[in-house]
Amino acid sequence: MTTYDDRANLSELSATVERVRGSVEGVIEGKPEVVRLALTVLLAEGHLLIEDVPGVGKTMLAKALARSIDCSVRRIQFTPDLLPSDITGVSIWDQQRRDFEFKPGAVFAQIVIGDEINRASPKTQSALLESMEERQVTIDGQTYELPSPFMVVATQNPVEMEGTYPLPEAQRDRFMARVSVGYPSVDAELRMLDVHGGISPLEDLQPVAHAHEIVKLIEAVRGVHVAEPVRRYAVELVAATRAHPDLRLGASPRATLHLLRAAKASAALAGREYALPDDVRELAVAVLAHRLLPTAQAQLNRRGAEQVVQEILQRTPVPTAPARHGGLDGVPAYPHQQPPRSL
Repeated sequence: MTTYDDRANLSELSATVERVRGSVEGVIEGKPEVVRLALTVLLAEGHLLIEDVPGVGKTMLAKALARSIDCSVRRIQFTPDLLPSDITGVSIWDQQRRDFEFKPGAVFAQIVIGDEINRASPKTQSALLESMEERQVTIDGQTYELPSPFMVVATQNPVEMEGTYPLPEAQRDRFMARVSVGYPSVDAELRMLDVHGGISPLEDLQPVAHAHEIVKLIEAVRGVHVAEPVRRYAVELVAATRAHPDLRLGASPRATLHLLRAAKASAALAGREYALPDDVRELAVAVLAHRLLPTAQAQLNRRGAEQVVQEILQRTPVPTAPARHGGLDGVPAYPHQQPPRSL
């Protein structure tokens, strides 16, 4: 649970979140919900997959998030000729020392931007598997730890577009959430032309938070309480994907872990020390849909994974708080929860 020292720093941590949010929203016009999801994934120690058509700001969002934090950032441009060693690193023979010397690859950074990840071969895409799950890289039997915080923000075009390869199931499962930026509204696009018509909005972007502040935020999110009914609700949602007739591959237990971690981060961003079923519901599509594989018949009927998750949300009963814990007058809605805090 959250300690007294954590609570003493809550106002400072809340200010950190608002600075980062404001910095990113200054670049990505009219997409506050997309920015909030990106921050949620960051604080939940996850990785973010941004999927959309070219030109809507996928890479801009990834760069804005990375530049808003004073930490090490590396960008990988995925191409068909990219090698796995370009990502993880390689051991090179040193003539003077007469020994192998390890040259770290692009994954050795706190925020790694993988641009157009599905333009590389599946073998190269899989080079990120160990680093994304275990925060380490193993080369020639030697294991190297990655820095903290560590987040992969990858962009990709829809699979139907020319020159793309579908991400392997194991790779998709390691991304906590997938988000689509979408086209801006008319007003947002007009503001973009007025403000950023001549220069890139990233040119004047300066860091507004330090990496150690993000680590404190992550530690605070770990202390968010999840009551048993909320945990059971998340498990039931994920289990329903495994039995759905329109899916040939449901969500894994890792998806359940990611869903609850994201719900804790969302609760913290909302100023609560405890997660609610609403936190799980709001994140279910973003966290689950990209992991699911519809059947051939479902694809013929144009039923996508997002529709299936929405259907499961409608069918699965939402847990309600016991009468004696109704959430009135500051009483938490679930047993053993702490009073609301600001984050």
